[in-house]
Amino acid sequence: MKANSVYEKRIWLGSYPKDVPADIEVPEKSVVQAFNDATEKWRDRTAIIFYGARITYGDLREKVDRFATALSDLGIKKGDVVAFLMLNSPEHIIAFYATIKLGAIVTPVSPVYVSSEIKYQLEDSGAETIICQDILYEAVEKTGFRLKNVILTNISESLPSLKKLMGKSVLRGIYQKMAVPSQKMFSHKGFYQMQELIKTYPPDPPDVEINPKEDVLTLPYTGGTTGPPKGVMITHRGVIASDINFWSFYPFLENGKEVIVAYMPFYHAAGQFTAILNGIMHGSKLVVLTNPDPDDILDAIAKNRVTMFLGAPAVYEILKDYEKTDRVDWKRLKIIFSAADALNEATARDWEARTGTQLHDLYGQTELSPISHGTPLGKRKSGTVGIPLPNTIAAILDAEEDRFVNVGDLGEICIRADCVQVCKGYWKNPEATEDCLATGDSQKWWRTGDLGRMDEEGYFHIYDRKRDLIKYKGLRIYAREVEEVLRNHPLIKEVGVIGVPDIKVGENVKALVVLESDGRGNVSEEDVVTYCRDKLAHYKIPRIVEFIGEIPRTDVGKVSRRELREEEL
Repeated sequence: MKANSVYEKRIWLGSYPKDVPADIEVPEKSVVQAFNDATEKWRDRTAIIFYGARITYGDLREKVDRFATALSDLGIKKGDVVAFLMLNSPEHIIAFYATIKLGAIVTPVSPVYVSSEIKYQLEDSGAETIICQDILYEAVEKTGFRLKNVILTNISESLPSLKKLMGKSVLRGIYQKMAVPSQKMFSHKGFYQMQELIKTYPPDPPDVEINPKEDVLTLPYTGGTTGPPKGVMITHRGVIASDINFWSFYPFLENGKEVIVAYMPFYHAAGQFTAILNGIMHGSKLVVLTNPDPDDILDAIAKNRVTMFLGAPAVYEILKDYEKTDRVDWKRLKIIFSAADALNEATARDWEARTGTQLHDLYGQTELSPISHGTPLGKRKSGTVGIPLPNTIAAILDAEEDRFVNVGDLGEICIRADCVQVCKGYWKNPEATEDCLATGDSQKWWRTGDLGRMDEEGYFHIYDRKRDLIKYKGLRIYAREVEEVLRNHPLIKEVGVIGVPDIKVGENVKALVVLESDGRGNVSEEDVVTYCRDKLAHYKIPRIVEFIGEIPRTDVGKVSRRELREEEL
């Protein structure tokens, strides 16, 4: 039997929940139409709760239409790229839907970017307009990049009047660290206040025709570990498809009834999809948090009777040991998801022991709009990221050659490119797009860059990013596997593993370790090596151990091996 025939048969369908179809028709509609439908159907339902302030779907629609009218008057039109440098807030959601109503494209910029990174994204995307949190504008100004329109918004504008007086406290100290632009700035040409535009303009935006299959909705930029960041062209139809695939796979989720804590960054694919897109399109109530700590998250869940929760593994790593986690009755939630990174098995076990609930993995990437795999309710399989969602055909191809590998064999996780949630490609970069496409059995497949395997039940196991593979004397070592072993050491708090070039062997394994407070001075480099000896093959054991104060992480809590490698240079 050919390996590809196994994947085409979709053996994972045997693990599907009852009544979940393998394929679902994806309607030819835009995200704008989905938003309009939701705001009409649930006009009186609360859409957003923001530190005590409530915005109904009807109110949200009016604010979106007013702001879209303003943007149109400022010259923004279909195909234009609008940069967003914003924190989680109602204004972020309003600006998002107002922008796409005009057929314009949202390119989200990370608030942790420095000026050079912001400038690169503005230049590469061709954005001439930026919608920016006032406290973040200083970094934009330092770029020296000439913008046609700068629209600033203040976090306190959506707060109740009493809390508005104390609005800066919502961000705890951030306001003390960052400069707020002077009001005189708004007398300059091209500078506007978002709230004033919403107040001034009528809710009468132009009716723009959108081609769901071809028109780009968002242009997020990837991390750029193997070169400059690349803009990912996500279409309206890709998001609609991903939404339908996800919602159909979890049929117990109900339109107009779910309550979600929207704390994951909106500029990140996971936060944008679960809250701004999936949440709003299904009439969910979003409890928006701007700069949350564990107490904020737990309070939001308990007080608002949250029904569905999603977190990165780093969040569960904190909450599983947090003293106040038990204030939430986790069993009352319909489902709890882990996404944005691989979940450590020890964390999953500790979480279940503490709360009595399972974590359900979601897998995908920005290029997949952004979800392709999920764990069926109550059917988590240790060490896996679940099974492909409806409308999704996944396979394992050889990481170097365009050929399928057999079930159980290691290779690169690929998604058939004609699955509608796959992105349109990389912005102005056809070469990079072509590099991500493999050909198998006359079909195009999108290479995810993740190394893994599929087992006999159709569950997918992930080992590492292809770019993080360490090669020692021709042998392959997965950084994540070594990290998982070291994380189980009782005196190791955090760890990151990278390969360090060595002309004699190719690469040596290096472990960068953060010790618990009671481990400092009591654990040596040799102790770390000894701990690994009966847990890893000899060639996987770290040759180099370095104790450091902190592991660099990405904005969603992943270990940033890119930064660790850069520090070695």
